Amino acid sequence: MLSVVEGIFIFVVISESVFAVLGNGFIGLVNCIDCAKNKLSTIGFILTGLAISRIFLIWLIITDGFIRIFSPDIYASGNLIEYISYFWVISNQSSMWFATSLSIFYFLKIANFSNYIFLWLKSRTNRVLPLLMGFLLISCLLNFAYIAKILNDFKMKNDTVWRLNIFKNEYFVKQILLNLGVIFFFTLSLITSVLLIISLWRHNRQMQSNVTGLRDSNTEAHVKAMKVLISFIILFILYFIGIAIEISYFTVPENKLLLMFGMTTTAIYPWGHSFILILGNSKLKQASLRVLQQLKCCEKRKNLRAT
Repeated sequence: MLSVVEGIFIFVVISESVFAVLGNGFIGLVNCIDCAKNKLSTIGFILTGLAISRIFLIWLIITDGFIRIFSPDIYASGNLIEYISYFWVISNQSSMWFATSLSIFYFLKIANFSNYIFLWLKSRTNRVLPLLMGFLLISCLLNFAYIAKILNDFKMKNDTVWRLNIFKNEYFVKQILLNLGVIFFFTLSLITSVLLIISLWRHNRQMQSNVTGLRDSNTEAHVKAMKVLISFIILFILYFIGIAIEISYFTVPENKLLLMFGMTTTAIYPWGHSFILILGNSKLKQASLRVLQQLKCCEKRKNLRAT
């Protein structure tokens, strides 16, 4: 029987998952329609991939969490843990790759630094993404091999004492090793986002000093971009905090509130960032306004028919 607090957490997590699917589904649909009309751009490819990977990611987070809450025996038995582990690697790392690619793409396109390395990378933007794709494939392959080794050891040493020892002494070390690729993409994304904020802040100060206190459209655009980037960084950090909480739950499986809190914190990022992207991207924002306009028209027609 769930307590009131646990029920609230579950309601929040389900609501977050619905918002995440709707937001990311909308981003993917708009870019797919645009691809059918025109050639798929680099930013369109990144946004579409990010949306699809996040839909899979949020459903995996919810499915994995609910199994551990309501049917932990099923989670610990058979091949389910193996399937979830492999799907987690694919969805989590691909989501991180697309998010990092988006950060790097905006950084190289918008930022302005005189550093030689930055200028060299800026002139080779189209080569950076394939390089990151290579890192993603290598990271996934290494993780698959490592997961297979862990699961094989688990099956061979199937005694309770070994389980307790492996959980307490080596569990966190194994989790860090499994998430080295994710940590790399996370660090890279944070660095590029912070550098882009610094570049925009410097440019904004120069514009304000040149234009005597007047805020033109370019200044407002830079301020808006900085707010979007800061929001992204906060959500990104919350996502990793949520994952860390869910990992720590594995050592105290009797504390279900800890798992629910971790799920709630983790799920903020997939839906929150999708709506930030919709509001920050002119094409997505215009498409969302058209959808809202259509919904209002449908509502008015229903009201007229009812009267």
